[in-house]
Amino acid sequence: MAFAISDGLGAPELHEIQAVKLLIAGGFGVGKTTLVSSVSEIPPLRTEERLSDIGSTVDDLAGIESKMTTTVALDFGRITLDANIVLYLFGTPGQNRFWFMWRELSVGVLGAVVLADTRRMQDCFAAVDFFESRNIPFVVAVNCFDGADLYDEDEVRGALDMAPDVPVQFCDVRNRDSAKRVLVRLLEYLMTVATADIVADQ
Repeated sequence: MAFAISDGLGAPELHEIQAVKLLIAGGFGVGKTTLVSSVSEIPPLRTEERLSDIGSTVDDLAGIESKMTTTVALDFGRITLDANIVLYLFGTPGQNRFWFMWRELSVGVLGAVVLADTRRMQDCFAAVDFFESRNIPFVVAVNCFDGADLYDEDEVRGALDMAPDVPVQFCDVRNRDSAKRVLVRLLEYLMTVATADIVADQ
């Protein structure tokens, strides 16, 4: 895929765009929609609906009692790193009953962010298992909620029983710069994985 840009002096030049698809996954109410909204350079596509009384009997709202809406399909955003690289961000729904969509959303994905909330670490087990079982590289981003206990990287990695090379990044997804650092950490990890694969194939 290519697009044209102009230097203002004449005919536009053609550059190849590297489109990179990333997933933002994690448990219910962990901040996926907020992360996509924080970094997207376009108005993000959201598929949020208000939580209903019926849904409250299915979804566990412990620790997130103030949550009023939920993603029922996906979130979508875009961020351009430079003239050649564009990231397309797909936020997954967090509730168990919508996990069937993860398989469709993961087609063509290069890597993923698993958002974690230290108050409910068990909620991201499914996302970790999903990406590990499909050999999709991922980083764990610990969203530091107000009042939540703080842990170091080794404690988080141990709680999730992850490989020692999986990066852990602490963040506040409400903050654009903090959310962008999560994506940078993921891209750095993806380059490390790609380099290791090349070396292994030689």
